[in-house]
Amino acid sequence: MVRVLGSSTAIQHHTKSIPLLIRRFSLPSTRKDPDLESALSRNKRWIVNSRLKNIILRCPNQVAPVKFLQKKFKTLDLQGKALNWLKKYPCCFDVYLEEDEYYCRLTKPMMALVEEEELVKEAQEPVLADRLAKLLMMSVGQRLNVVKLNELKRSFGFGDDYVVRIVAKYADVFRLVNYSGRKSSMEIELLSWKPELAVSAVEAAAVGNECGGSEASFSCSLPTTWTNPWERFMEFNASPYISPYREPGEVVEGSKESEKRSVGLVHELLSLTLWKKLSMVKLSHFKKEFGLPEKLNGMLLKHPGIFYVSNKYQVHTVLLREGYDGSELVQKDPLVVVKDKFGELMQQGLYEYNRRRYLANLEKKREKGIESVKSVVRKRDGIDHGDDDVDEQENHGGRPGGMFDPEERKRFYQILFSDTQ
Repeated sequence: MVRVLGSSTAIQHHTKSIPLLIRRFSLPSTRKDPDLESALSRNKRWIVNSRLKNIILRCPNQVAPVKFLQKKFKTLDLQGKALNWLKKYPCCFDVYLEEDEYYCRLTKPMMALVEEEELVKEAQEPVLADRLAKLLMMSVGQRLNVVKLNELKRSFGFGDDYVVRIVAKYADVFRLVNYSGRKSSMEIELLSWKPELAVSAVEAAAVGNECGGSEASFSCSLPTTWTNPWERFMEFNASPYISPYREPGEVVEGSKESEKRSVGLVHELLSLTLWKKLSMVKLSHFKKEFGLPEKLNGMLLKHPGIFYVSNKYQVHTVLLREGYDGSELVQKDPLVVVKDKFGELMQQGLYEYNRRRYLANLEKKREKGIESVKSVVRKRDGIDHGDDDVDEQENHGGRPGGMFDPEERKRFYQILFSDTQ
């Protein structure tokens, strides 16, 4: 049943009150941070090319028809031609024509990075196993759905084969269970609780504090000029910190303690990711598993000193502010270091591509300028030379009005360079 306000006064009062509530709540959290927005811009191109790399590696002989990659563009949120995109990154993708069809494979430098990444993953296996254990330790019932976890696997550094590489290898810590019998209900369950892992990033920072022995508390990464957000942060931070590894059942739902635990849990989840960020949509899929509040977006926006919520590319993403110094990560996971090399290779290729385009366009403009000069000369003399060159005498100033004539030369350079400034 929909209730209609009877009086116009009530309607007027109702509509006036809404913007005030929105303005009061969202003002401090909607200020854009140029550095963090820049970090997201870099990641967008990297994510797309990383996915293209994985698609190509799964193809027979690690060669993909460009037509096949074009079909995958929609799933990558890309528009336009795949061929044009691939050609922008010649250091990463080798595009070639064979029997009137374009194919793409990874370049030698790119394959070298793929091999380096595999070596790092092997060395990082114990770290990734601990990371998976920490996720399960924070979850309700200490188990997570495999299908859901696959949505976030790359954010935490897990490869496509993590179930085999980590879960099966560490059989004393994890096991696969399926209580409903459905394939989509397969879950990873924690077998043994590790007390040494039940230490959050906030608690670890307090222990490692130079003063020593300080109490665990959040840090605020906002300018001191943001008076109201700072006051709210200080009030929120005054109450005791609640570890995300504490059982959610011990905290009363809807209480300040519940919010404190939820903020701490999201903080810890972001701390465990490679880039200290997560998609809001994907994070929301785990509300039940981690005991997060229904109004998760609103809770995060209430704490702009801890989290930064961006809507870049029309995708809401939450970043951990303290994880960044400007647009750069404070601490880089070994996997991120390798992936940064991939980003550098992308930039190198993009620079070469843009330089070639610039020179090609410059040459076209010069040719256009020369043709324009020829046209002016023909019209002046009343002669149509067709495709022939301008009279040799004009080039050598053999008669008045030739190219060595000051006025004619001035006009020539005006036409030649007018579009290239």
